[in-house]
Amino acid sequence: MPTLASPSPRRALVVANPTAGTVRPGLFEDVVRLCRERIESVDIHLTTHASSATAAACAAARERAGVDLVVAVGGDGTVREVVKGLVAPDGTAGLALAIVPAGTGNSNYRALWADRPWEETLRAAVSGDPDRAALRRIDLGSLAETGELVLLGACSGLIAEGLVTARAVKVAGRERYARALPNAASSHRPYPGRVTVDGTVLYEGDTVLANVGGGRYRGGQYLILPYSELDDGLLDVCVVSSEVPAVDVPGLAREGRLHERPGVLLGRGRHIIVERLDGQPLCFEHDGELQQPNWARMTLDVLPGALAVWGAPTKEVTRVDTEGSVPLGGAARA
Repeated sequence: MPTLASPSPRRALVVANPTAGTVRPGLFEDVVRLCRERIESVDIHLTTHASSATAAACAAARERAGVDLVVAVGGDGTVREVVKGLVAPDGTAGLALAIVPAGTGNSNYRALWADRPWEETLRAAVSGDPDRAALRRIDLGSLAETGELVLLGACSGLIAEGLVTARAVKVAGRERYARALPNAASSHRPYPGRVTVDGTVLYEGDTVLANVGGGRYRGGQYLILPYSELDDGLLDVCVVSSEVPAVDVPGLAREGRLHERPGVLLGRGRHIIVERLDGQPLCFEHDGELQQPNWARMTLDVLPGALAVWGAPTKEVTRVDTEGSVPLGGAARA
């Protein structure tokens, strides 16, 4: 989907989570100060409870009080809550979003900017400089079982189990999940599953994980969807079968080589169903939030171009090494 014209915003609302994983003293003041270099009016809302960011973003979007940019300061959970408030019932968002990463994984930020410093990217967004930033319309997912929006991705199996083990890891930032996922992998048992893409079965059998979404990385460091684009009107799918030992998955994904292994299947489509076939509830998460074990399936539909968000003027570049990981700029799917 084409990028939007990139006018410089005139009024901003900063929605900041004081309890995000890597918040440092003075961060919020620095964000507001940078915004005020270019923006006439900047307000700040500090979140106080689970739905606080959603309520603040919703008020800005629905009351049309002159705000044309919402800056989310926090982790992937904070960003998801802000997006939930921005997106209208018709599945589109009228206000633009910018992200300042201050969480554990910060995968949403990485999908838009790679690992560029936030000061550089926010300054480019608030200036509306087309050589340094682009306002893009990216796709979202809709999860039928809960009615929730899915921003980054949803995953069953191992990645969801990693969120459980992460609770016991007492470090901050990406290192927390880097320790948690191998711990989860050591005790993981594949589940009998089936993944259907636009009515066609992509895979049926013992499943380590099934990931659906647009973001290439999970946990800010694990490359799961190597060819995904945020704005192609489709959801990408990665299924890891039991042919790949669970203990190998964290290392392969961090090296960008998981998709090369036999037993890993990739797909894309508009309507994705992930099922567990033994009658037990599916362990799954979306956007880093573990879901209640109430369903044996997760069903996702794409919402094309639903969110206007500032990102790099060129699409994400996935890192590559001399051994030939994922080609720069993506590649055709095998």
